[in-house]
This record gives sequence, C-alpha cells and structure tokens, in this order.
Amino acid sequence: MAVTEVLAEELLAAIGLVRRHLRRSVGRPFPLSALTDSQAELVRTVRRNPGISVAEAAAELGLVANTVSTLVGQLTERGLLQRTPDASDRRVARLTLTEPAREQVEAWRDRRTALVTRALDDLTADDRAALRAALPVLAGLTERLHPFEQERERV
Repeated sequence: MAVTEVLAEELLAAIGLVRRHLRRSVGRPFPLSALTDSQAELVRTVRRNPGISVAEAAAELGLVANTVSTLVGQLTERGLLQRTPDASDRRVARLTLTEPAREQVEAWRDRRTALVTRALDDLTADDRAALRAALPVLAGLTERLHPFEQERERV
C-alpha cells in the first residue's frame, strides 16, 4: 500500500473517531436529531452564514440549487429556517435560522467546543502547536475534496 494511501486511511480513521466521540458525548441538538444529514448540514451552513442565499448555500455544500431549495422548504416547514427575499433582488431568498433553532444549535456548538477545549487542555503545548500548524494543511485538503474543485481539475 502506498504511503499516501496509509496516510489517507489513518486520517479518515482519526477524523471518524473524533466525530463519533463528540456525537456520543454531546449528541446532536434537538432540531438536528430528526434531520437527514443533508438537512443538518444546511442548518449548520446557515448558522455559520446568516443571510446566505440558496445558490451560495448550494455552492458551499456542493449541491445543485434545486436540491437546496427542496431542503429549505422542508426546514422552513419544520420551523428551523426562515426564508426572506433579498432587499436588492427579490428573486433571491436569504436564509436564517429561526430563533429557537439558532439557540439550540449554538448551545450544542458550545457544548462541543467546551468538550474539545478540555481535551486540548490535556495535550502538551507542543501537541497543541502541532495541531495548530496542521490546520492550514487540513483547510487545503478540504478545498481539494470540494466537489466543485474536483470538477474544475477534470476540465
């Protein structure tokens, strides 16, 4: 097996374990617990980017706008998202979380952050520095994995 394949498997295993341990320790916030992965991912995207348009959310998630529009309709019906027309272009819908959804998702995020902070505090200063140094590399890897980046490279 090639060195990069081993690295890929080790990276995926480590990321998977981190996510599973967080999910088991903190769970999912109430509004996300009954959602599909795509719906939950859209909710997280809107939380990070209040006022994002459907097209912008689709680009960030690597989905077509029609799919995101369907998800928005489902989440609006559940009382999790609000869709408001853009002030300068009424054809564009701007997305925000409803207040109850925002409060619950942010409380969940705060619990996750506190748990990871405690774990990071247990690491040595050198280990924390190594993690900090790896963040730009992980961000670059994320960009290379983005579906639109992959399509651009094939052309």
